[in-house]
Amino acid sequence: MNTCGIEIKGSEVILCLLSKQEGLFQIADCRQIRHTLSNPNSSESVRKFQFMLKKLFEDYKVSRAVIRERPTKGKFAGGAVGFKIEACIQLIDTVDVELLTGAKVKDIVKDNPFPVPFKSTGLKAFQEGAFTVAYAALSEVQ
Repeated sequence: MNTCGIEIKGSEVILCLLSKQEGLFQIADCRQIRHTLSNPNSSESVRKFQFMLKKLFEDYKVSRAVIRERPTKGKFAGGAVGFKIEACIQLIDTVDVELLTGAKVKDIVKDNPFPVPFKSTGLKAFQEGAFTVAYAALSEVQ
C-alpha cells in the first residue's frame, strides 16, 4: 500500500511517498516533492492544482493520503489557503484521505520509533513532517 504523507505549509504541500511490506518501510522517489497553489483565488488554478495531485497519486499508485492536521484556532492555526488545499486533496476520489493530529502522530512515533535516524533516509530536511505523518499512518496499521 503506497501512502503519501502530506504536510501543508502556507500555500504549499510537501509530500513523502512511503510504503510498508512485510514490516519493511520503502521510501519511493517522487518527481516533485513540493507543490504550490499559485493563485488560490482562481478556480482554474485550484482545479489545475487538484488535477496535478490526482495525476501524481495515479502515477505512483498511491492508495492513501495522510495529511498532518492543523488546528483551526489558536496561535498555530492554519491559514485559509491551507484549508482550501486540504479540501482539494480530500475531494480527490481515487485515494483514501485521512487527517492525523500532531498529538496522535507523536503518540504513534513514541510507541513505534523510527528504525533509522531521519537524516539516514536520504530525504530533504523540509520533508521530515510529511515523512513522520506517513510513517505514523503506516505504523498504526498493524
